[in-house]
Amino acid sequence: MNQISIPRLVIAGTHSGVGKTTIVTGLLAALRQRNLQIQSYKIGPDYIDPGYHRLASGKPAHNLDTWLVPEEKIVPLFTKTARGNDIALIEGVMGLYDGGRSGVSSTAAIAKLLQAPVVLVVDAKSMGESVAATVLGYKLYDPGIQFAGVIVNRLGSDTHREIVCDALQRQGIRVLGCLFRNDALMMPERHLGLTPVTEHAADETIAAMGRQISQQVDMKQLIDIARQAVWLPEPVPSRHNQLTPKVRIGVAQDDVFSFYYPESLEVLAALGAELVPFSPLSGRLIPPDVDGLILGGGFPEMFVQQLSQNQSMKESILQAYGNNMPILAECGGLMYLARQIIDFNGQAFDMVGAIPAVCKMEKKLQTVGYVEATALSDNLLCPGGDILRGHEFHFSRMIAEQAHDSWAFQIKKMRTGIAYPAGFVKKNLLASYLHLHFAGNEKAAKRLVEKCAHYRSVRLQQ
Repeated sequence: MNQISIPRLVIAGTHSGVGKTTIVTGLLAALRQRNLQIQSYKIGPDYIDPGYHRLASGKPAHNLDTWLVPEEKIVPLFTKTARGNDIALIEGVMGLYDGGRSGVSSTAAIAKLLQAPVVLVVDAKSMGESVAATVLGYKLYDPGIQFAGVIVNRLGSDTHREIVCDALQRQGIRVLGCLFRNDALMMPERHLGLTPVTEHAADETIAAMGRQISQQVDMKQLIDIARQAVWLPEPVPSRHNQLTPKVRIGVAQDDVFSFYYPESLEVLAALGAELVPFSPLSGRLIPPDVDGLILGGGFPEMFVQQLSQNQSMKESILQAYGNNMPILAECGGLMYLARQIIDFNGQAFDMVGAIPAVCKMEKKLQTVGYVEATALSDNLLCPGGDILRGHEFHFSRMIAEQAHDSWAFQIKKMRTGIAYPAGFVKKNLLASYLHLHFAGNEKAAKRLVEKCAHYRSVRLQQ
């Protein structure tokens, strides 16, 4: 098998909140300022951090997750999307060894799959020599990790830096960067984590991150470490021939609906779907001559008034539903298709009304984590009884307005084993809080395209 060189680094953390996203975003900006071609990745199912990556690198970021996508597909997905770049930068999730049950999709697990050097970010705030003890524990915990060094974040002074760095160097730990506290570089947050980049002007903050990283991180040494990564198997060409599009699928993409995995959409395109973006927020109608709709995740609760007032779009989608057009809705899409959304202030706003339910925002996180979804009946993606892997992360809850037999899935939380009915299925509509990755569910993607093709053939005969 042929091998290819892909310089790469994993940027991990001791725990959530140490500044991984800020540092990775700054590194991407700094590397781009050096005129290097870079491709970024986020470990885990997160949608928001990749938005910052894209602004800094100029390219869509990809997710690497061994729950959503089978382990054997991770390296081919990585090499396919990373080849031709000067460096690939991979942001970890939570702490280095944290993931689902038994460490599934942890940063450490992905780093070992990719045989990538790991740089650990540690928050030095309120610590001195204890930083060295912490980092040493992470280094020794798993000898299978290619531990390359550490970036020390949130230092308070030159004296603080000297204390920490001296302790690290006595343990033989390479210090690759020392970042001082800078509240001006904090990125805005809200109930689902960082605020999506589509909602605020992040360009100047990202440029400032790049400047600070260039000054306080040894960029040359980081690039050299990345270039020392072992070669990987060359990706096998896709078994999908790029088909002449046989269906057109409208994909909601705007400030509201932005949670999509690029490679997941690519699977649909490879199966013969022409993906047509549209905006439920500002558009008047769904795109003409489409054979299906996808309404992905996002933050409809932050735009409820504008969505509610766009009556023509709501009626257009409701008419498509009445005509039995295939419609797939994930999380934010489910909320938008409900009769109403009740926002954090308790105010109700009318939505599309395809689903006889109200989605109410709660102050407490309702669900987060990996799940298995067993289809309770045949639907757009699979026959009844099939199991799909996905994840959920939402603050709202769907309140059905009447007893019904239209539950889409029996959901099982993988961390606790708790199970419950969820979602909504009727006619050609499938809506739930479930987030899927079609690279890990190609049968589901194929079934969706086939359902759209059948709808198209019926439509053209009328």
